Order: sequence, then structure tokens, then C-alpha cells
Amino acid sequence: MLIKTPEEIKLIKQGGKLMGEILEHLAKMCKPGTAVLDIDKMAEEMILEAGGIPAFKGYKTRLTDTPFPATICASINEELVHGIPKKGVVLKDGDIFTIDIGMEWPYKGKGAGQGYFTDTAVTIPIGKISPKNRELLRVTQESLEEGIRAVKPGNTVADIGKAIEDYIKSQGKYGIIRDLVGHGVGHEVHEDPRIPNYYDRNLDYIILKEGMVIAVEPMVSLGGWRVKTANDGWTILTSDGSLSAHFEHTMVITKSGCTVVTRRPGEK
Repeated sequence: MLIKTPEEIKLIKQGGKLMGEILEHLAKMCKPGTAVLDIDKMAEEMILEAGGIPAFKGYKTRLTDTPFPATICASINEELVHGIPKKGVVLKDGDIFTIDIGMEWPYKGKGAGQGYFTDTAVTIPIGKISPKNRELLRVTQESLEEGIRAVKPGNTVADIGKAIEDYIKSQGKYGIIRDLVGHGVGHEVHEDPRIPNYYDRNLDYIILKEGMVIAVEPMVSLGGWRVKTANDGWTILTSDGSLSAHFEHTMVITKSGCTVVTRRPGEK
């Protein structure tokens, strides 16, 4: 994993602050009757106005992939991640809705030098949701905070996953998604190492160091941990149809811990 320079970290912090502000604005739009495409359109407008470009639009994991067509990943209920905003999809009372969003900032035009990437996500209750679903959101969000507390120099990548897993298991019976993980971030939207949301002893050797930049992103379901891919080639759903939540922040590792750069202004 690359150590970022002080100048790079300064720009990552600035871009992350903008990303947090944009996501908070988008979250406030999310009410019953809101069209998902309107949220995506607003996201792109705000990123461009901020001087960045969307990190996900046009993204491919392999050369043979169909490029991701939108600015945000928009996932509803049993959709976990990588949901495509589609025409005619409207948020309904009782839904839980995840916005996953990334930005390259500052963007000075093609060939003008690369900006820096930040990545963040939040699951939003739409209208009145059930107590069970509200508890799912609470547990997932707090598991992210537990993971953040484990991010400090001298700890390992495995320590992050263990902190997240231990907390979720202490809260009841939940599925901890295993096929999707956090990651390094900064020069690219996805960098090494992979950061699972469960303990993996094979990652005990990756020591966290000052200047590393990572994205931690617990994904939790009300059922099992297995997932499947929809026919659109992008949307990842729980295999058993259970509802799922996803929270994510980008953070810079400091001398004594970490600085979460994508905090939303109103976030506690």
C-alpha cells in the first residue's frame, strides 16, 4: 500500500471534505416519492461544480466489463452495492437506500495530472422504517466506527476486520458480507490492500503506517452473507433476499490514529 506525501494528503482531505458535504446534501433529498435518477443527476452536478469528476462513472473492473453508467451506486433494500440508478425507480416509504459515491479531485482536465480519490457510502431510512431495519442501520454504522477505532499505526489490516466482526456478532444474528471488502484509496479508487469486515489471519502481516489512506466499509444483512449479481452485470444483491446496509468512510492514518476525511457535516 502506497504511503501518500503530505501534499497528497492535504488534497485528499480537501476532496474528502467536499465529498462528505455532497453526500449529506444527497441524503437530505432521499424521501418517499424521490426519483433515484434525480439524486444521481444532482450528485454529478455537485461533483463537477466542486471541481472534481465522478469516480464511478465509466468505471470497469475488467476490460471486458460494461462501464458503470452512473455517478452514484444506488442500492435499495436487498440490493447491497453497485446498484444502477434506473428510470422509473422511485423511493418508497419503508425502503432503506444506500448511496455509494466517489470523486476524483481536483480534476484539471484529461492529461493535466491526476487528482485524488475519496470514497464514501451511507444507508438512509426512507420515511418510516421497521424497528428491525432501523437496528440493522445502527449496527452497521456503529461497526464502521469500531473499525475506525482500530485504524492506527502498528495495528494490522486484520485488526480492522476483527473489530468490525466482533462488534456485529455482539449485537445479534447478522450476515457479514464476505465477498466485498474495503480497500486502499487515493491514487486510484481501489488500491491494495483488501480490507475485509471479518478477521482474516492472512492479513496479520500488513501493518498500518502513517500516511496510508484506506476506505473501510462494513456491509451487513439481516440474513446470510452470500451475494449474487443481477442481470445488469453490476448490482450485487443478497442471495437470500434479506435487506442489507452499507456504510463507508475514507481515512488517512496519522501518528496516533486516523483522520476520517469524508465525515458528513451533520454526522455525530
